[in-house]
Amino acid sequence: MTNHSSKKSFTKPCKLCSGKAFYFTETHKRTYYRCSNCSLIFLDSNFYVSPKTEQNRYETHNNDVTDVRYQNFVSPITDAVASKFSSNSVGLDYGCGTGPVATYVLQNKGFKNIKLYDPYFEPHEAHLTSNTYDFIICCEVMEHFYEPFKEFERLSRLLKSDGVLYCKTKLFSEKKNAIDFEQWHYKNDETHVCFYNRKSLEFIAQQFSLKLDRKDNQLISFIA
Repeated sequence: MTNHSSKKSFTKPCKLCSGKAFYFTETHKRTYYRCSNCSLIFLDSNFYVSPKTEQNRYETHNNDVTDVRYQNFVSPITDAVASKFSSNSVGLDYGCGTGPVATYVLQNKGFKNIKLYDPYFEPHEAHLTSNTYDFIICCEVMEHFYEPFKEFERLSRLLKSDGVLYCKTKLFSEKKNAIDFEQWHYKNDETHVCFYNRKSLEFIAQQFSLKLDRKDNQLISFIA
């Protein structure tokens, strides 16, 4: 890690658990903090991009729902939904972006009752207030959360009893020869602002009375 010893005393409240987060590193001219309690790594809010820049970035994603490679990318989630729930179950694709491929795949499997929500592209606020869901899809979304505590609080409230929140993100690990943060490509996306690991996932589960079923880069399941 970059050694800025003078900055190591700088602290900020953690975006997830409100614990004390210390200066972690500065890379690509952006400053990151790491929580001493839940180990979340998050970008200093002074380096957030503007909403317009963020939207433009998302619009550059090649989210063709008929692209087999894209369908395979979301298959850990769609396979898990299809194996656990009947086709008449009610789902929410949260942060679905410009191409809700998981919904597309599941609709082709007979799931017709999936609502969409995205703050830029599908801003249906009613889907967050008037429904509860058997399953919620959150695929490559949680790393974009500016306020992860508030987001997971909302998502947990939207789950029915025994409902499942399916997430997909790249987890950070500091085990020997695992990930060097400064060389990690995942943090280079300027819209990626939070990076989770095992400890932060366990905090989410405990805080919101969820069961953490799996924790890897392919599928993270929180069961209500």
